[in-house]
Amino acid sequence: MSTITASDVNKLRTMTGAGMMDCKKALVEAEGDFDKAIEILRKKGQKVAANRSDRESTEGAVIAAVNADSTSGAIISLNCETDFVGKNEGFVKLAQELAALALNFETKEDLLAADFHGITVAEKLIEQTGVIGEKIEIGSFERLHGAFVNSYIHAGNKIATLVALSANVAGADEAARNVAMQAAAMNPIALNEDGVDADTIAKEIEIAKDQLRAEGKPEAMLDNIAKGKLNRFFKDNTLVNQDYIKDSSMSVSAYVKSVDAGLTVTGFKRAALG
Repeated sequence: MSTITASDVNKLRTMTGAGMMDCKKALVEAEGDFDKAIEILRKKGQKVAANRSDRESTEGAVIAAVNADSTSGAIISLNCETDFVGKNEGFVKLAQELAALALNFETKEDLLAADFHGITVAEKLIEQTGVIGEKIEIGSFERLHGAFVNSYIHAGNKIATLVALSANVAGADEAARNVAMQAAAMNPIALNEDGVDADTIAKEIEIAKDQLRAEGKPEAMLDNIAKGKLNRFFKDNTLVNQDYIKDSSMSVSAYVKSVDAGLTVTGFKRAALG
């Protein structure tokens, strides 16, 4: 039988992130063969993943990444079961690596099938499930493209946002980050009125009419008053129409135009845990 040294165990631990005892047991079982030991650890991950498949993974880390020329961004949430694991430095580092890798793909399925240090992302998640002992999966996956893209990650990695602007002008970096911060804090449902789906609009109009009827307003007045309430709904819930959180005297759209008269917000993405 091969002699398993502390150096061997540490090498396997560095390669896989598994615990020292798990690495030692795997190397002993594999008789010192590193490839076999890695396969043993992966099979352990598969068993743990199968046993925990019905668990909720609502904790974790949400990370945004932007490409080198600031024209494309990605957000992924790497989900786990407990906040303790979600705050772990190694777990957050893995989430950051996956977010950077996500810049190369347009769908979560393609990301899961992508190569990650010699194995697929999906296999890496199973491996880490065995290492950590919790269900680990990619939850949110968002992509955004534009003339200029920037990101914001809220403290604690619970929320991440991307914002695209219409041009890369002086001040675009700060403006996009500020608007991304706005999206994180205020959770708009759409970029502007055009992005709100018809069912939501119909529901809001009906809610407004019910409130007005309860107040005793005449039926003939309901449509016009409800439209006014709908405009208020758009102001509160669409990104460019919201009051800018750093200066409530102007809207987000007006803030962006104060940076450059021709500048507009062209898109945003937001992902959060839970």
